Amino acid sequence: MSDLAELQRRAAERAAARAGGTDRLRGHLVCDGLVRIFKTEGVEVVALQGLDLVVDRGELLAVVGASGSGKSTMLNILSGLDVPTAGIARVAGFDLLTMNAKRRLRYRRKIVGFVWQQTARNLLPYLTAKENVELPMTLSGKKSRDRAMNLLEMVGVAHCADRRPDQMSGGEQQRTAVAVAVANDPEVLFADEPTGELDEATAADVFGALRTINAELGVTIVVVTHDHAVADQVRRTVAIRDGRTASEVRRSARTGADGAEEIVSQEYAVLDRAGRMQLPAGFVDSLALRDRVKLTLESDHVQVRPGDE
Repeated sequence: MSDLAELQRRAAERAAARAGGTDRLRGHLVCDGLVRIFKTEGVEVVALQGLDLVVDRGELLAVVGASGSGKSTMLNILSGLDVPTAGIARVAGFDLLTMNAKRRLRYRRKIVGFVWQQTARNLLPYLTAKENVELPMTLSGKKSRDRAMNLLEMVGVAHCADRRPDQMSGGEQQRTAVAVAVANDPEVLFADEPTGELDEATAADVFGALRTINAELGVTIVVVTHDHAVADQVRRTVAIRDGRTASEVRRSARTGADGAEEIVSQEYAVLDRAGRMQLPAGFVDSLALRDRVKLTLESDHVQVRPGDE
């Protein structure tokens, strides 16, 4: 567990160096009242209904939620693949609601990197691992053989440099994809279920590569995942439900009574600007809360009790 605290410390240092000082670290990614409505055959589907989220520069964040909760829609908007309907969405100073096509293309090429769940979508099958990493650099005029090899070494697949994707395992392909995603030194890396098609041990290797990139390069990383083993290894896990941010789990390192370092987790409900919050689903189910609840204001807290007591 002490490794997690050390990686977080290093990531914060690298992020501060990239930003030009610790006073510029906050609000690298901001969503405020984010709305996305899809219209199909006259029917409107509200995928995001006022989502709020702030991610600090250099943070490694996990986003979890059931299918249909809106997490993939959020990721598509933040990566520049989709356009929000309303609200605020800013990444590294780019306003995603008002960008024109030319600026959106520049944003996708230079500001963000992306890792897909399906390994076949991340790499060109006829190029070697090194050539796949070099390709984004070549397109931007920043080709560097040393950087390509350094990135492959960083994610633990330097031995695959001269192999094509069909000569690599699924885990090796995904780690190579992480190297490709940061080849042009993006501000933010988005990963959509990067371990979804992998076994537990291989998934741990891939997430280890993401943690290393975060710590060594200070890149802000947002991972959408169903894998609780992944979500438990980050400082903050955000849960999305019904198109809104529902709750957060924050983890911090502390020294116990025996002198050993331990990770402490605390769950929070997210309060929006209108004072609304969603109780964690486990709490609702445990107390069989339905329809309405009783609220009692105490001096330092609010009591929530079943409405039929």
